[in-house]
Amino acid sequence: MPLTVRAFTIPDANGDFNIYINESLSDEAKQKSLAHEKRHIERGDFQKSTYARIIEQHNR
Repeated sequence: MPLTVRAFTIPDANGDFNIYINESLSDEAKQKSLAHEKRHIERGDFQKSTYARIIEQHNR
């Protein structure tokens, strides 16, 4: 994964969420990235029809 991508989440067919964290990050950055991805899940961002760019602006 390129360093410009810290983490991403993919929902699967069972409705579970798979979070992928860039292994090149520091431990602190990994924890922050995990928290960021979990906020997307908690807020229901994957059910929204909004562009990811707009969702990211509101999830900082």
